[in-house]
Formats: sequence, C-alpha cells, structure tokens
Amino acid sequence: MHLPPHHPTWDHGRTGIWFVGARGSVATTATLGLAAIASGLTSPTGCVTAQPPLDTVTLPAFADLVVGGHDISDTPLGKRAEMLVEAGMIPFRLLEAVRPQLDAADAEIRPGYDPGHRTGSQAAAAEGLAADIRSFRDRHGLARVVVIDLASTEPLPAPAPELEDLDLLRAALDDPEREVLPASSVTAYAALLAGAPYAGFTPSASMNLPALHALAAERGVPFAGQDGKTGQTWLRSVLAPAFAARGLRVLSWAGSNLLGGGDGATLADPHAVQSKLVSKNRGLQDLTGTTVTPLHIDNVPDLGDVKVAWDHIHVEGFLGSRLTLQTTWSAYDSMLAAPLVLDLARLLALADAAGLSGPVPEMGFFFKDPWGSDVHAFADQSRELGVWAHRTSAQADLARAEASEP
Repeated sequence: MHLPPHHPTWDHGRTGIWFVGARGSVATTATLGLAAIASGLTSPTGCVTAQPPLDTVTLPAFADLVVGGHDISDTPLGKRAEMLVEAGMIPFRLLEAVRPQLDAADAEIRPGYDPGHRTGSQAAAAEGLAADIRSFRDRHGLARVVVIDLASTEPLPAPAPELEDLDLLRAALDDPEREVLPASSVTAYAALLAGAPYAGFTPSASMNLPALHALAAERGVPFAGQDGKTGQTWLRSVLAPAFAARGLRVLSWAGSNLLGGGDGATLADPHAVQSKLVSKNRGLQDLTGTTVTPLHIDNVPDLGDVKVAWDHIHVEGFLGSRLTLQTTWSAYDSMLAAPLVLDLARLLALADAAGLSGPVPEMGFFFKDPWGSDVHAFADQSRELGVWAHRTSAQADLARAEASEP
C-alpha cells in the first residue's frame, strides 16, 4: 500500500475541485488518480506539491479533496475511464478499486454551458453555473471550491469594448440577444460569481480578459493560468535557458506536435489552434530572443491519447560554428497534466486561505503563458513557486490566527 505523504495539518476547511470539462480525459485521469492516492493505492508521483520543497507546505490533504464539475457530455466517468484503460493509459486494477469514488464524483457533475443550446442571457447562464458551484460547496460543507477549466480549446474572441470594461460587460451579458463572452469566459465569470478560485489550464480566453480581472479584484478571488505546461513546452523552458547560460545563440527552434483523441480533433480547427500556437511560442521567443520558432500541430487520429512532440534546434557557437539538437517527446498527455491539476487545486486553496486575489504570477511554473508573469525559465519558476508557497502558508496561518482572536 502507498500512503499519501504526511503534510502539516491544514486548518482552513475542506476544499472542492470543480472541473470544467469534468468528463474529459484530463479530468477523468485526475479524479481517478486522486481517489487512488487518497486510498493509498498509489503514490503521488508527478505531483510537485508532494515533493520537496513543497511537501512541507501546509496544504489540503489529497483525501480531503472533493470532486464535482460541469460538462456538456453525458458519458459517465466510469465509462470514460474504461476508454482510458482500453487505450493503455490506466491500469484496470486501479479503475476497479476506485470505481465507487468515480461514481460519487460523476453524481456531482452538472450540465455545462453549451452556446449552441443557450436560452436566455449569458448572465442568467453564468448565474446558473455559479449556483451549481455554490450548491456543491454547501452540500459538502466546503470552505472553498477551486474551479479548473479543462474544456476543449476554443478560438479567441475578437476585441470588443465589453471585454475591457466591467460595467459594459455586465450590461451586455444581461441582453439575451447578445453573446459577448466565449464559453470559457462564461465559466470563468461563473466562478467569480461563486467566489471560487480559478485556474485556466487551456489556451482559451477564459479569465484572461481585463473586465474579468476587474471582477476578480472586486470579488477578492485568486486565479492562475494560462495553458498547462506539461511536456514539450516544459522541456523547452529547461533547455532554452541552458543555451543562454553557455553563451550560445539560438538561431531557430522548429517544432511539430502529433496528437489524436479529442484534442487532436479540436486543434485541427485552424481558428482553435491559433491560441495554442501563440501560448506555446511566446515563452520560447522570450527565452531565446529569436522569432524563428515555426510550430505545426497535426491531428493523427490513430495516436489516440498519445502526444508526440519533435523539436529541431539550430544554434550558433564559438567562431560562428553551428550545432543542432533534436528532441522527441512521446507521452500520454493526460497523465502529465492530471498531477499538475491536483497541484493547482491545492495551491489555489492555499492562496484563497491567505486572502490573496487577482493573478498569482508564481504559479507560472504550471503554465506556458503565465498570467501576471514574464518569467519563463523553468528553474526560476520552480524557485519562485517554492518561496511563494512557504510565504503564503505562513500568511494563511496568520490570517486564521487573527480571525480567531476575540
């Protein structure tokens, strides 16, 4: 039996995780993995909050996290997990061992926002989503619910005054004839209405609109994003600073992604893929100083949930010499993303307990294009996250002590 690591006692109430896209591959993997860790059936390998230096930070225990969510799919979590078993991602024994927990989580999933079947205003739709989150929180006696967007990537919205100004946005949302927010931002708006900390794990617009930043400040809600850094971009953020440290100049950095499954089909849309290309390239260009970073993402259906990423790096060395590095990355992307999702839930719970609001730049560790931060080098991000977590843990404990004083 694998016992979850011991953490200092968390005295800030129980935490819920509310997945947007709760029946997708990443959310299903995270929910199943959380149940397996909490039951002592496996270790939290890949969860950075279970490793030094974060393993001594006061965080919610894995066993105290409760899962619910929104999804427009009606495929039960158990059935979705069976598909992942058939794909070779998840051992059958783990699925069978935690099936009751999956069924319990599935019972907490509510219909998500579907623009194609909306009736009434977007404001009413968002309030309905927020009511689901509040009901989940109250039903389980939770101190907070962390909302994590894992839904499919969508095209970025066209610029509009309503996205910049909160008062204009509120007025537009009340108009049933208008659809000013993309789906991801409707769910982000709902999280803010519910006072729920939020993480944007996709490159969709979600919380990344000035009007929603203003609402987060008004509501005192912490949030983090954008676009989870799971594989190829993580490796890039490790390698690029190494070239710079050696005084080598990157001339070009070309990449290609091959993937199937739902993500492959979604990113085959040239409009949807654009946000992904921007988020994957921005940090690399900042780290290398070159804009020659061509990247292609191709849908290869037979790969299923396996993602293959290839990079060709061309570098100038001493006396104008040239050197080349090629890398190939192949993995189940959901297996890389799921532990990071659990880390984000625990760390955003800490941010909320400490009374933080607005973007948390130190969580750029988890993202390709971090909100509130221009730091992209992974070693720097790792150091910043550790310092932030320990400082915020002390801040949360102080806030609780002051609140309990007569």
